[in-house]
Amino acid sequence: MDHAQLLDPFGRRITYLRLSVTDRCDFRCTYCMSEDMVFAPRAQILSLEELYAVADAFIGLGVKRIRITGGEPLVRKNLLSLLSRLGRRPELDDLAITSNGSQLAQLAPQLRAAGVKRLNISLDSLNRERFAAFTRRDKLDQVLAGIDVARAAGFRKIKLNCVVQKGRNDDEVLDLVEYAMARGLDISFIEEMPLGSVSSHQRQDTFCSSDEVRARIAQRHGLVRSSKQTGGPSRYWQVVGSDTQIGFISPHSHNFCGDCNRVRVTAEGKLVLCLGHDNALDLKALIRRHPGDGLRLRQALLEALQLKPERHHFAADAQVQVLRFMSMTGG
Repeated sequence: MDHAQLLDPFGRRITYLRLSVTDRCDFRCTYCMSEDMVFAPRAQILSLEELYAVADAFIGLGVKRIRITGGEPLVRKNLLSLLSRLGRRPELDDLAITSNGSQLAQLAPQLRAAGVKRLNISLDSLNRERFAAFTRRDKLDQVLAGIDVARAAGFRKIKLNCVVQKGRNDDEVLDLVEYAMARGLDISFIEEMPLGSVSSHQRQDTFCSSDEVRARIAQRHGLVRSSKQTGGPSRYWQVVGSDTQIGFISPHSHNFCGDCNRVRVTAEGKLVLCLGHDNALDLKALIRRHPGDGLRLRQALLEALQLKPERHHFAADAQVQVLRFMSMTGG
């Protein structure tokens, strides 16, 4: 078992785990959750010890990269204790966090000291009123301050993530690119995914394709295709004359499943084999029925991988295709 690898039926090796530590968040981004979210009872959320057991099982099966997600992971109490344990694992090439940035001004140096190497920070607008409309919270200044503190903390890489919506923030694409370039940051532009039912907008009306975004950037900046490969959904382009790379995550216009190398575990312990499918394995039940049985957990993961689908099928004009919100899955 020590040499077993996580291989799916299509020969893809799983080396990347996105591990959600909470479904809670201090923002209410319109494309991610509703204003009056009902969060899972705390007893249903994996404990820090259980989260470590899950991570340990995946590391034992060849996972080299772990990204901590939420909700907003930095609102999870005592998260630094989990990060420090993972940060000491020599098998991991990368420990990263996706955050909304609200807590970074206080926590960024501690995250770096714990062994976190990379940050992804959500930033959908540089306009205060728009930012407040997207997040339902007036905290743009707090996020921008957090980005500055994180830049000074010495992470290997910081990347901004922007969900682009036509008529809502697509006119800020160039401003966001130049904000990133001026600070030596990378940035990814994301097509909105049909996850969870939203009331703030009609997704087919606000859909903005990655090709449209890239064309807009190319009017001002030279772009060359980057050789960067992560096995993930982003396709990267280098800004000519800059260290900034621009990623495009295109679940609708350019399906990114062919070389998928990842799975997700939700804060409730559900193993999600594909973002675009509802099927999931309940790891929490297994862990709580057999605490400390890492061998059994690894065997369950190996068997579950045989159910990983080849691809998702998102359509921009479709009804909600997956009922869970992104905050429930892990961003």
